[in-house]
Amino acid sequence: MDFSLPLQEATLQLRYKRFLADVVRHEGTELTLHCPNTGSMKNCAQPGSRIWYWDSANNKRKYPCTWELVEVENQYLACINTQRANGLVVEAINNGVIQELQGYDQLQTEVKYGHENSRIDILLTHKGPVPRCYVEVKNVTLMAADGLGQFPDAVTQRGRKHLRELVAMVEQGHRAVLVYCVAHTGIDRVAPAWNIDPAYADSLIWAMQSGVEVLAYGADINLTSMTLERRLPLQLDR
Repeated sequence: MDFSLPLQEATLQLRYKRFLADVVRHEGTELTLHCPNTGSMKNCAQPGSRIWYWDSANNKRKYPCTWELVEVENQYLACINTQRANGLVVEAINNGVIQELQGYDQLQTEVKYGHENSRIDILLTHKGPVPRCYVEVKNVTLMAADGLGQFPDAVTQRGRKHLRELVAMVEQGHRAVLVYCVAHTGIDRVAPAWNIDPAYADSLIWAMQSGVEVLAYGADINLTSMTLERRLPLQLDR
């Protein structure tokens, strides 16, 4: 996935009100960016960090510039734009990178399903007698220590709802898969964040025991593009 607009560098001052961030550009001017991330962005929003953003040049937007990448611990890149995750997974499926999700004829996105007013991120179907495959995508950017990625970075009732919906699909005879899209170059394995949201972690274990498959794939990130490239191991113990 290429960035459609060139990224520009700045220094983070403060992320606030969830969707806004103040930065300082090289020439010293201040700028407020749109921050496309509803999570806590734990360990990815340290004041003084180098960040990269793109300018839509759309004067009709109140905040025409959007935050995309951040440098973490002076060596790793993380994509804080959670809107990229679904596209990265779709691209990886179409390019054969996620081998576990091959063999389907049709790929649809944002399809209504379930009993709790949900939309599945990706629905894979086949003309033959093959069960539907419901794919939920979660973006991972929280690195706790020693390359350990964790999800979620804040308490998420919505995440638990999605797990319930996936289990319901399995009970109906379909296939259900949760894909952790790891948009952080320092993460080499993924675990539920027991210390942040133990209820979600318990729900994840229950979902896996109920037949939901869980995959984690890591991204290669640079200043021009991002690509999911490698499967990462899961670490499920507390």
